Amino acid sequence: MQTKDLLAFRILLNSRSPRRKQILEQIGFETKVVHTQTNETFPATLRAEEIPVFLSEKKSLAYKERIGEKEILLSGDTMVFLDDEALGKPKDGADAFLMLKKLSGRKHSVVSGCTLRTEDKSVSFFEKTDVYFKHLSDEEINYYIQKYSPLDKAGAYGIQEWIGMTGIEKIDGDYYNVMGLPTASLFENLKKIIY
Repeated sequence: MQTKDLLAFRILLNSRSPRRKQILEQIGFETKVVHTQTNETFPATLRAEEIPVFLSEKKSLAYKERIGEKEILLSGDTMVFLDDEALGKPKDGADAFLMLKKLSGRKHSVVSGCTLRTEDKSVSFFEKTDVYFKHLSDEEINYYIQKYSPLDKAGAYGIQEWIGMTGIEKIDGDYYNVMGLPTASLFENLKKIIY
């Protein structure tokens, strides 16, 4: 299959993330945002990399509309893990400060799970990226929270924002995965589901 044939499919993006939509459109996909209500609980026995995949599959199954012949449903979930602790979206500014303080000077992992579904096929996968923060001062953390309001982001930060430009020493893995959509593995899995 040629790239233009793959890009002829419309992505039904089952996500509220404006970043995921933007990334898909930058790749060249026509994207329609769809929403499902899903309880985001998961079994405590799951390993870190299994949780986002479990949640992406749960979101995918919650979508009950018909998927057209030239459409692919994409459901995803991204989580931040510091050691074995999952850092979700902060409740408020104080919670965001505590999260960023924990991440300061440390390595953490960002794991995204994705589920792709057509009318008759489904595939799920995950991607893990390690992110290394430099030491962040309280002033830097407060500046970022006040200026960028990262309450809608797992781990209380967006790598594409100021803190990513000034506070990250290095990353090991897919940069776009840290933004919430592992583009390289997504593209390979899109080919698999269409063939």
